Amino acid sequence: MTDRPFPVTPGWLDWYRGPSVPRFTPPPGSVDAHCHVFGPAADFPFAPERKYTPVDASQHDLFALRDHLGLSRNVIVQATCHGADNSALVDALGTAGGLARGVATVRPDVSDEELRRLHEAGVRGVRFNFVRRLVDVVPSEALQAVARRIAPLGWHVVLYFEAADLPGLERFFASLPVPLVIDHMGRPDVTKSPDGPEFARFLRFVEAGDVWVKVSCPERLTVSGPPALDGEREAYQDVVPFARKVVDTFTDRVLWGTDWPHPNLRDHMPDDGLLVDHIPHVATTRDRQHALLVDNPMRLYWPEEAR
Repeated sequence: MTDRPFPVTPGWLDWYRGPSVPRFTPPPGSVDAHCHVFGPAADFPFAPERKYTPVDASQHDLFALRDHLGLSRNVIVQATCHGADNSALVDALGTAGGLARGVATVRPDVSDEELRRLHEAGVRGVRFNFVRRLVDVVPSEALQAVARRIAPLGWHVVLYFEAADLPGLERFFASLPVPLVIDHMGRPDVTKSPDGPEFARFLRFVEAGDVWVKVSCPERLTVSGPPALDGEREAYQDVVPFARKVVDTFTDRVLWGTDWPHPNLRDHMPDDGLLVDHIPHVATTRDRQHALLVDNPMRLYWPEEAR
C-alpha cells in the first residue's frame, strides 16, 4: 500500500477480508451481476474528477471471491472513481476467460471504434449515475445521445438513482430506446411501507417498460439491520419485504449482485458470505433463486448461451 499514487479517502472502509463460507449453496452457473474493480491504482489511475479514492480491489481478488462464494460468473460495473476510462474494466474482462461481462461508462463523443472495442471485450451496457453525491449533473440530452449510440449493439442502460428523485426522472428514463436495469431497487426508503405510494410508483415504472431490477445492496438500504457480520443470517430484515416484493412480482426480470468491494459504505463492511445467505430471504423458492441467479443474468448478458 505504500506505493499507492493516491491517498485513500479518509474514513474509507476496506472490503471484508476472510469472508465466511455461505450456508446457502447457489445453483450451478450463478452470476454476481453487480460488482466492481478498483485499480490497482498503480496500474489504472483513478479519474481526476472522482468523488472518492478507494482502496485497491483487483480482478484477481474479485474472481477469488466469486469462487469462494460458489458463484460462476461476474458482471463488472464501471466504478465512478475511474470515470470514463474503462481500462481497468476491460483488463478484468480480458482475464476472465469469458466468465465476465461489463457495464461501461462512455461519453457522448465516444467513437464507433471504441464502442466496438468495448463490445468485443465483453461490455454489454453503460451506466448512468444520478446519485448527486457521486457525480455532477449530466444533461439528459447527452445521455440520450449515448443511448442512441449503444442501441444498435444490443446494449442496455444501468440506472443508479434514489427513490425520491424518480418522479423527476421517469419520463426521461422511459424515453431511452434501450432496456433499462435499475441498481439496488432504486434505493427505496425502507422506513416506509413496501405497500406505500412511493414504492408502488417504482413498481409501476418497472411494470410499464422493458425494465430489470437488481435486488442488491441491502447493506446500503438498511436502517435497522442487523448487519451481515458475526454469523448473522437474519441480516437486513427491514429490506427483505421490498426485495421479496420485487422478486415475486418480476421474477423474470430480477438480478442479484454482491456490490463488492462495497464502495462508500460508512457504517459497516458486510461479510460477503453472509450476503449470499441473505438470498433465500428474498427469493424464497428454488425456481425464484434459479431465475434470479442464473436464468435472468444469462439471458441479459450471455444470450448466446442462455437456454
